[in-house]
Amino acid sequence: MKTHRVLLFVSFILVLTFSSFINSDKNQVSTKFIVVLDAGHGDGDPGNLGNGYKEKNIALKVVLEVGKQLEKNPNIKVVYTRKTDVFIELADRAKIANNAKADLFISIHCNAHSSQAYGTETFVLGVANTQRNFEVAKKENSVIFLEDDYEKKYNGFNPNSPETAIGLAMIQEEYTEQSIILASLIEKNFANKLKRKSRGVKQASLWVIHQTAMPGILVELGFLTNKKEGAYLNSKKGQLEMSTSITDAILAFKTNLDQNIGNHIFIEDEEIIEQPEQVFNDIVFKVQISAGSKELETKPYNFKGLSGISRIKDGNLYRYFYGATNNYDEIKAFEEEAKTKGFPTSYIVAYKENKKISLTEALKTTTN
Repeated sequence: MKTHRVLLFVSFILVLTFSSFINSDKNQVSTKFIVVLDAGHGDGDPGNLGNGYKEKNIALKVVLEVGKQLEKNPNIKVVYTRKTDVFIELADRAKIANNAKADLFISIHCNAHSSQAYGTETFVLGVANTQRNFEVAKKENSVIFLEDDYEKKYNGFNPNSPETAIGLAMIQEEYTEQSIILASLIEKNFANKLKRKSRGVKQASLWVIHQTAMPGILVELGFLTNKKEGAYLNSKKGQLEMSTSITDAILAFKTNLDQNIGNHIFIEDEEIIEQPEQVFNDIVFKVQISAGSKELETKPYNFKGLSGISRIKDGNLYRYFYGATNNYDEIKAFEEEAKTKGFPTSYIVAYKENKKISLTEALKTTTN
């Protein structure tokens, strides 16, 4: 019975998402890179009130500053879910992004905890794999209860139930990789440029990003319940620094896209166990140089002179590879050449019996 309810819920969301696509097709396609900025909470929903600060106000100020900085770039269009102290329902936030045919959706929030916990964390959509992540998801999803007719609108979705987490994660699986890249860039800026404590990139079942047809993240700027961190986030200095770090990460993400073929680029960062002169007769190594929604001819002129390009269709995306060999040292040479030719984010992938496996798993297998 539980499985049946989850399937019905997923089907309901797919219908909503498809409907958004139909409506958005009526809009003129923009040639600009579109970023939707979402300030969490608003009006009668203040968010958390740690140390007397209002999450809704801090989130809005940071969003407006990020937008102000991004709008200096003539190739970027910024869309706001709200620019004033108003309440926007969660489903409408996603609809705004879909109707705008956005390239990115970024939701800004502030954290809270019963302890003096502190630090930043950025969430992408996924099944909550820890109790703490599930608690964050419940907190951010709970605004649903403030909406009129929420039972009918969200078709039985219960923010407090782990059962619906599976359905949420299925919807945006296609965009998870890009979302993780952007989230990682943001957290690295917080940690390296601002010397903030980063609690990392995490996955949780957050309604506000589940229905967006693009990479989507939710940034927790820090804990208002922590006296020092709350004061920092409530200050003009803190808000400017956090906004600049987020902006720089968005621009770096866009630069990666502009330097690669297609609309999307994926970066993989795995811990690799290397062994010298290894040949794996049951493993095929390739170098992924780009991935995108455009189907390109595998000709050298499309890939900066590289020949021997292969292509596979993975869902709605096309992945492009350079080289194919069972010799790991040889594929490393292919990877180096690809980077030299202008694909700096190239990385090695492994296939066994035509199925992709992790590089770590492949290198642990017996050599021949």
